[in-house]
Amino acid sequence: MTLEELKASEHIIFECISGSRAYGLDTPTSDTDIRGVFILPKEQFYSLDYVGQVNNETNDIVYYELRKFIELCSKNNPNILELLNVPERCVLYKHPIFDTIKTELFLSKLCKNTFANYAFTQIKKARGLNKKIVNPVEKERKSVEDFCLVLDGKKSIPLKQFLNENGLKSHYCGLAKISKMKDCYNLFYNESLSYKGVARPNANEVCLSSIPKEELPLAMLYFNLDGYSTYCKKYKEYWSWVDKRNEERYKNNISHDKNYDAKNMMHTFRLLHMAKEIGESGEINVERLDRDYLLSIKNAEFEYDELVAKAEIMREELDIIFENSTLQEKPNLRVINDLLLSVRNKFYNSNFEV
Repeated sequence: MTLEELKASEHIIFECISGSRAYGLDTPTSDTDIRGVFILPKEQFYSLDYVGQVNNETNDIVYYELRKFIELCSKNNPNILELLNVPERCVLYKHPIFDTIKTELFLSKLCKNTFANYAFTQIKKARGLNKKIVNPVEKERKSVEDFCLVLDGKKSIPLKQFLNENGLKSHYCGLAKISKMKDCYNLFYNESLSYKGVARPNANEVCLSSIPKEELPLAMLYFNLDGYSTYCKKYKEYWSWVDKRNEERYKNNISHDKNYDAKNMMHTFRLLHMAKEIGESGEINVERLDRDYLLSIKNAEFEYDELVAKAEIMREELDIIFENSTLQEKPNLRVINDLLLSVRNKFYNSNFEV
């Protein structure tokens, strides 16, 4: 099912603006995220063609089928629970039947972990070991030869260094496999023979040559195939990210020179603050009253370590807050299942009265 088919089906029961514009944390360059809920046509729901989600390529627009939506709500998924509490200004369409899906059926002490775990996932995203913003990959792509090492006496040195120090040229080299030694090769050198060199341009593996029996190897060469494969994957991912990245967000983070993604850190504290409010009041406040503080984080006005320390303290506070909370321990799945059946049947039978 495509987005166009879904919108033409008249089976959408809820549609809203979500994300930063719902939180009140948007800037002029912010994207507009759309989320919604739909009910599959009866024939499709009962067939093998169940569709749980319909979205566009960038996931800026996502609609959840009723069963998947209710299931995620019952697991206290932060992004999904928010849809039950977006500000009225963000609601684009709401079928009357959607009002029967009440927040209080789902809110439970599970929120302590779901919101906090998601918050700390944002910390890892902000400055993980593989975070692209702080680990750029050079545009000039490395070659197979950059991942070749030569055994020189008791130590190994890069192939290019070995060739340079000995006044040798790569295209006069020949390689032959060494049996029972993975990724290891005998390195031969002869300017008079038609050796194929170490690797062809743009190749993903070393090149083997026919070596005369009387030739003696110059050295042993090791090709770090695993390292090269990892590098190729990282290179492709990084430059694909560069092509698709939000340039304004990227420039903003670079200009602050904080070496972390400030937007991820802002969402860490949004989630932790929301978890605290849920534990204390049993309410999900999507539109943020702490907007100024959150935007100061987004503007990178704090050091990374300072924010992590604050987040750790807040997570410990959540343990006490939820221990004393009057929230249910976890949602009542029997009641939720009855609701799911009721909503679907009413929609299919078209007897839901406004």
